[in-house]
Amino acid sequence: VQLQASGGGLVPPGGSLRLSCAASGFSLDDYNIGWFRQAPGKERDWISCITRSGGGTNYANSVKGRFTISRDVILNTVDLQMSSLKAEDTAVCYCNAYFQDQNYWGQGTEVTVSS
Repeated sequence: VQLQASGGGLVPPGGSLRLSCAASGFSLDDYNIGWFRQAPGKERDWISCITRSGGGTNYANSVKGRFTISRDVILNTVDLQMSSLKAEDTAVCYCNAYFQDQNYWGQGTEVTVSS
């Protein structure tokens, strides 16, 4: 069982990135998926989530209207489309798969927003 976040990089303010959370050994569609981020020197914060099967979504106020979370059932990924990026979005981003007593974290992917 493995979870891996990818797609991070360096972008200028106002730019976009698409992060992807991929799983091996299990289906992400059976889990609620959360995206979190940890800025340098700060605690890990929740960004967004999508519920299992039904696909209901929710966003932190800081990213609402700029980020979109979605599932790709065929590829077994959950993506986070990030637009209108700001310097304060700079962080290591992590995905989390959780349901009942099961909870998996992937390695993070670094997002740097800088000119």
